[in-house]
Amino acid sequence: MPPGRSALMFNLADQTEILAFTPLLPFCALLVVIQGNPYQALVMRGILGAVAALIYTLLGAADVALTEALVGTMLSVTLFAVAVRSSLVLRLGVIAPPDGDDGKKLIAPEDEQAITQAIAPYHLRLEIIAYEDLASLTEAWQTRAIHCWYEADVAILNTPVVRLQEILAPALVSQAIAVKFVPASTSPVPPLYSPEVAQ
Repeated sequence: MPPGRSALMFNLADQTEILAFTPLLPFCALLVVIQGNPYQALVMRGILGAVAALIYTLLGAADVALTEALVGTMLSVTLFAVAVRSSLVLRLGVIAPPDGDDGKKLIAPEDEQAITQAIAPYHLRLEIIAYEDLASLTEAWQTRAIHCWYEADVAILNTPVVRLQEILAPALVSQAIAVKFVPASTSPVPPLYSPEVAQ
């Protein structure tokens, strides 16, 4: 047997900790893939990178371990966390009450709670954006700065996103909030409440 091969077998036999940590790599990778919650997937990705860096260190590849720890774990998890945080939000546009109604809520608390509960299983958070008038709300609608607009007077939630209509319509029936699909490309944008939109 060549001396190099016997030395390699001897080293692997001595490093039983490598054999203990190696099965964690495919296990963590599987957990990353099957996670439904993106925040939990980020945590599992961080653990996967830490385990990989540890195994590289035990194998004597300090440069690869450092690269994995800095780029593969810290940098990628940070960038993905920022991306997930900014993308998993439902921006709801509403018209702010007149100046004399400072105490008036932008949206009824029970309606806000119902919408929040409807989007919670999809790990979305609700962000309510107030606009001073219909013109600024229409501009936000046409530029897709908001995903929905809410007409509090008639309890209609308008959205140009078909998937949002599919998610919200069944969940908001009990709250008597109608969810309507209105294409954002409609020009001009129809009035916030009209018989055509309400039907």
